[in-house]
Amino acid sequence: MTEPARYFDPETLAKIQGLQLRARHIVEGYVSGLHRSPYHGYSIEFAEHREYVPGDDLRYVDWKVFGKTDKVYLKQYEEETNLISYVLLDTSESMAYRGPDAAMSKLDFAKCLAASLAYLVLQQQDSVGLVTFDAKINTLLRSSTNPSHLKQILHVLEDSPPTEKTSIGPIFHDLAERLKKRGVVIVLSDLLDNVDSLLAGLKHFRHRRHEVILFHTLDPAELDFPFRQTMLFKGLEGNPELLTDPASLRDAYLRQLNAYLKSLKTGCLAQRADYHLVRTDQAFDTVLSNCLAPRMSKMN
Repeated sequence: MTEPARYFDPETLAKIQGLQLRARHIVEGYVSGLHRSPYHGYSIEFAEHREYVPGDDLRYVDWKVFGKTDKVYLKQYEEETNLISYVLLDTSESMAYRGPDAAMSKLDFAKCLAASLAYLVLQQQDSVGLVTFDAKINTLLRSSTNPSHLKQILHVLEDSPPTEKTSIGPIFHDLAERLKKRGVVIVLSDLLDNVDSLLAGLKHFRHRRHEVILFHTLDPAELDFPFRQTMLFKGLEGNPELLTDPASLRDAYLRQLNAYLKSLKTGCLAQRADYHLVRTDQAFDTVLSNCLAPRMSKMN
């Protein structure tokens, strides 16, 4: 690998101490080729028309309306603000899983991604907040554009161990009511919960006019189920241990997994939410590009 590219590799990043260093390596490498922010200017949006009065700025005349009605109306816009991003990090016990060949747990990978996204948003002088949750909201940092806000975000990320079960649907409903200002909600989670409940919470975000991006973070072993020998599977989030022959379960496991993934992705698309399946062995530039490149192309 070239010197910058190697810092996108999870195995290399796992050896770097401190989220700030990891985030800086990811972001500085990723944005070195960017010429335009994939986020900035999101919230300037048409609101309504009003009739023209003498002295109004003619730049805002809606000439299409004039052509149809022979009346002069002005376009009015919502107040111009920077983008607001809310990063939602799942810190439930299942996020601690790390497969036999993985460099990082799901939670460590998601923390690196959360730190990188916060770093990127603040570099672009936009606003970012952070929520950590399991079956409840553990931390809610209000959004800010202040560069020093990154230190607080990193402190919370470093101090967020995996605990308890998750309850994603109710958490989404709660946050949809709490996050008053419309923005981009970025979810980092393994989404191991009831799909119908999760999608109902997602619908609430969309009803509140938030954009939603889901980084569905899974370990390669969860997706590929490479186990062959009889082994003891440790239960997470209250589930019991299970001694079994993986080979006899593999086909049924993969069928259920694929059905779950299809249901989840279809539901997200129906709500017009961006869905990204993320493996923890993926390079971080690939993860960021899969998310941000389509958003940039829509702006160009």
